Amino acid sequence: MTNSEATVKGQDQEPVASYWHSLWFLGIVAVVVIMGYAAQHRQVAGGGLTESHAHVIPMYVSATVMNWLLVLFAWKGIRRRGGTFSSLIRGRWENGREILRDLGIATLFWGVMLAAAWGMDRVLGPGHEKTLGILLPRTPLEVSVWFLTAASAGFCEEFVFRGYVQRQLLALSKSTLAAVAGQAVIFGLMHAYQGWSLVIQVSIVGMLFGALAAWRKTLRVGMIAHGWHDFWAGWLGNAILR
Repeated sequence: MTNSEATVKGQDQEPVASYWHSLWFLGIVAVVVIMGYAAQHRQVAGGGLTESHAHVIPMYVSATVMNWLLVLFAWKGIRRRGGTFSSLIRGRWENGREILRDLGIATLFWGVMLAAAWGMDRVLGPGHEKTLGILLPRTPLEVSVWFLTAASAGFCEEFVFRGYVQRQLLALSKSTLAAVAGQAVIFGLMHAYQGWSLVIQVSIVGMLFGALAAWRKTLRVGMIAHGWHDFWAGWLGNAILR
């Protein structure tokens, strides 16, 4: 191990925020899970919230706002420790070659994501498709809002879960496996508003993104792949393949 590699490893095992700050974060997670459960069972005109397409834009907007609020919360904790956005994302592109490299890795990782989704459908069954299909965009306005939602999710969720949460768990446990698995479970629970049947699948996806972040030592590749995958899965894939 080189001196620079040892320095990076030592930095990885230092908390990026106080543990009290992380306890507050877990409290927020608990509130979001409860709100997600309530949203699934709240009756509105035309059926439950996840049984009607009429309310998808408010759901997109609320999910986006929540993601950016989580980024703000995490950033405040990181800033108190002297950290910055770039210190958590890890570096900037220095040239076009680095950009192409990350795009290539993101493309390959997206292929892994598609294979994982296919496998989960075979193992867990297609029971989630009805709920998920109701939430997907149909009109040009919904597609536009979904694009912003997907792009925001790519940045925000990688920053919060593969950045802040995974680094905190790594500092606490000193185990990359525990950190990757722990953030994936929290990530899955934060998507409870989409239905409990999807929590397991989102957790598995979270583990894949966590492993990618741990391998690449940067969030850039995951942010690219995450945003693209959400947009593809939510609209573009259906529009092209149907």
